[in-house]
Amino acid sequence: MEFLSKELQEYCENHSSNEPETLKKLNRQTHAQVLQARMLSGHLQGRFLAMISKLVQPKMILEIGTYTGYSAICLAEGLSEGGKLISIDVNPELEDMVNSYIKESGNEGRIQMIIGDAYQVIRTLPHTYDLIFIDADKASYAKYYDLVIDRLNSGGVILVDNVLWSGKVVEEKALLKDKDTQLLDAFNKKVKEDDRVEIVLLPIRDGITLIRKK
Repeated sequence: MEFLSKELQEYCENHSSNEPETLKKLNRQTHAQVLQARMLSGHLQGRFLAMISKLVQPKMILEIGTYTGYSAICLAEGLSEGGKLISIDVNPELEDMVNSYIKESGNEGRIQMIIGDAYQVIRTLPHTYDLIFIDADKASYAKYYDLVIDRLNSGGVILVDNVLWSGKVVEEKALLKDKDTQLLDAFNKKVKEDDRVEIVLLPIRDGITLIRKK
């Protein structure tokens, strides 16, 4: 769900930095050939992800949920010299497409895609992280958060996508009957009550929570 009108969305995009050509191509191909193309971060959110990454200048980034690789390429723009991004996704069908765009964007060797259950994969990785992006199965958000918060360096940032769930988090009927809405609402409350972090929930696209570890 877009919370801005189409005209305002376009105005914001037109007055933000341009979408890089490789990402424009990936955007078009995703919408033309891949199911559920609305999952793509897109121009405005992508520039936001890139901006946050450039401000953090992370050495290590973890992404939970790759889809077609758009957000990973955006986040990689801010990697410090010698930095690395690990992106985990359970779906192997898009792996070739993702890796082709990683190469085209000049990030071969800087972005590593791992196919598997993120909860299991993360537990095998030795790293700590400066920036983490969570954009996978919504029912597991709390589980992912609990798993990664101790692996996030002090001053590091977690970005969590789709936290407004098409506005359902404020709809009484959805809160009573829709399990995903209930779980996302519970997750939002959980993070708000965590005194280890500072947070702001932003109504960008379907909602992004920006979390900074103290």
